[in-house]
Amino acid sequence: MLQIFMKQKHFNIPLFIPELACPFQCIYCNQKKISGRLKVPSAEEINKIVEEHLRTIPEKCSRVELAFFGGNFTGLQLNEQEAFLKLVQRHIKTGRISGIRLSTRPDYINEEVLKLLKRYNVKTIELGAQSMDDGVLKLSKRGHTVRDTETASAMILRAGFSLGLQIMIGLPGDTLEKSVFTAEKIIEIGADNTRIYPALVIKDTKMEKMYKEGKYQPLTLKEAVKWSKKLLLIFEKANVKVIRLGLHPSEGLLSGEELVAGPFHPSFRELVLTEIWNDLLKPLLDSEKSGEIEIHVPPGQLNYAIGYEGRNKKMLLGKYQQVKFCSDQELTGREYKFRLFVSFS
Repeated sequence: MLQIFMKQKHFNIPLFIPELACPFQCIYCNQKKISGRLKVPSAEEINKIVEEHLRTIPEKCSRVELAFFGGNFTGLQLNEQEAFLKLVQRHIKTGRISGIRLSTRPDYINEEVLKLLKRYNVKTIELGAQSMDDGVLKLSKRGHTVRDTETASAMILRAGFSLGLQIMIGLPGDTLEKSVFTAEKIIEIGADNTRIYPALVIKDTKMEKMYKEGKYQPLTLKEAVKWSKKLLLIFEKANVKVIRLGLHPSEGLLSGEELVAGPFHPSFRELVLTEIWNDLLKPLLDSEKSGEIEIHVPPGQLNYAIGYEGRNKKMLLGKYQQVKFCSDQELTGREYKFRLFVSFS
């Protein structure tokens, strides 16, 4: 009997709750501008957002999570948290939504909160760790310590949740070495997912003032790509899933109206993966032979192998007369194989 197993595709339904219940104003933070939302969505709006998303998601072979982002969810009063969580339980009961994920601060986790979240089908809790260096946290006015992140993470894992720890690179006082250390600590703590965000200077933040006074310089785009490439490879080796590379491109960021400075790019992940493939393909330039080359890569890696705006292909065209990339179902990860066609005159 032939059985065919279809891989489930994951979908997130994001619900942004800007700055709700957050007692601190980190120097880089203006969630209203970053998320593109200026107010907290009402119950009616939440239901509408969920319904609209579900209409576009196929019922078969789909795994759908609802995600509360943009604020300090567990800083809300317990009855307010419960009210938000209750809104989507009917979709969980029907099976359309598999569970809930949310983001919050490391210093707003306690046993009572975790019991509530467990009762209402929260599966993943993401903490804005940002850095595992107390000096960087202090300069960023995060209001919590590395120890707070470690303690909250241990509680979350003991309670049976999936743990996500977010990292922000290029904050005041940060270095590549400190960011690598943060990535290694995230792995050591036991997170199974993460997000890598390059720090941006957003309007109406304390970091904007620092930038304009010459007290802070954000990473260049080239630096942010270099740092992110190194961190991504570290996380991949440890089987920690990198859910996002770079901030979600809201209208304000895309238009430049809210962005003052910093390494924002709408295709930031593609830039990072292009650089990884650039490193992999560079040895092909050392071949003594030229002519035409055909490079086979895994299907999901084709665009990254070719590179953003064809960068990697252009690099190889500096040596070869013709460069062809092909999708190969037999290859996995970032494996590749190539064939050279040498013409003799």
